[in-house]
Amino acid sequence: MSAPRVVVFDYGSGNVHSAVKALEAAGADVRLTGSKREACDADGLLVPGVGAFSAVVDQLRSSGADEVIDRRLAGGRPVMGICVGMQVMFESGVERGFDSEGLAQWPGVIEKLVAPVLPHMGWNTVDAPAESVLFAGVESERFYFVHSNAARSWPLDRTGPFAAPQVTWSQHGERFVAAVENGPLWATQFHPEKSGEPGIRLLSNWVDSLTDH
Repeated sequence: MSAPRVVVFDYGSGNVHSAVKALEAAGADVRLTGSKREACDADGLLVPGVGAFSAVVDQLRSSGADEVIDRRLAGGRPVMGICVGMQVMFESGVERGFDSEGLAQWPGVIEKLVAPVLPHMGWNTVDAPAESVLFAGVESERFYFVHSNAARSWPLDRTGPFAAPQVTWSQHGERFVAAVENGPLWATQFHPEKSGEPGIRLLSNWVDSLTDH
């Protein structure tokens, strides 16, 4: 069986090359491209994100990536977001008092954590549900976070024909959403590509799931 084809969408975000290398280590046939056609046709689409919420949303829209994400998810085709690539899937993000519109794949707001030290930078544990596919075999591992903002709540119980979302939490000052598995849309607030072997194993879980679609 050939390796699942994964596109890392190149829309101007940083850190894309480490994501490519990590996905290759996880067993995917990876292509870094800004081609909307290739992104639509791939078995899996990975959306990285580094920087400000509003800037990442603007870059995604200007490159047409928002349309690709919509089209894939409407057809039940897998999409994976990382860090700000996860945050932009929510309805909005609040940064420095300004409210920016997200891609609205999920309800909810990304906002600054209430914590004694920000950014939340370094290794942290997660609390994954028993049914999680993404965290199978790595439930007790630590993952690498770099962020000040996060989803502090999860208002969505079920989306259309899909099973109830699997929501993973972590703690820094307060509880926040560390990862979500919701139908074809999965995402992590942490950086699996910076999380060593546990991150590679987690990405392998996602890559292996692509053969089910």
